[in-house]
Amino acid sequence: MTPPDAPAVGIRLLDPRLADWGFPRWGSEMAAGLDLHACIPEPLRLAPQAAAILVPSGFSLRIGDPGWCALVLPRSGFGHRDGLVMGNGTGVIDADYEGEILISAWNRNPAPSPAIVIEPGDRIAQLVFTRIGRPRLAFVAADDGTPGSARGARGFGSSGRR
Repeated sequence: MTPPDAPAVGIRLLDPRLADWGFPRWGSEMAAGLDLHACIPEPLRLAPQAAAILVPSGFSLRIGDPGWCALVLPRSGFGHRDGLVMGNGTGVIDADYEGEILISAWNRNPAPSPAIVIEPGDRIAQLVFTRIGRPRLAFVAADDGTPGSARGARGFGSSGRR
């Protein structure tokens, strides 16, 4: 399943508990996301609508290939069922970033919902590797006379719902 041109990604374990928790692993044979564990010393309580908290993952990566990056995404069940989402929406891990992967955890539930409790070792997010396309950028004058598209500058739902 690994593309033949996929880079060899280096993983540096920073927290020895990860090996006991089964890291690294995908949740199933065909899962896209690599499970990320909360490497915290004690349970963490996320109050509803409180500021996002950076949770250490206990490892770092060396992707090294500018044609690839990794994305930190919420786990679908934890987000949908319990309200645990990423405080930054999606975390982008660039090919040249080699620090610890941090998970921005946020309780999206309205107050006065109960806090979400994250236990040490809980799988709270997932890491997805993806290719990156970097186009050549060409500056054009705002009034260069080239015809625009029929859509033009209309956005935010202007193409309809169906």
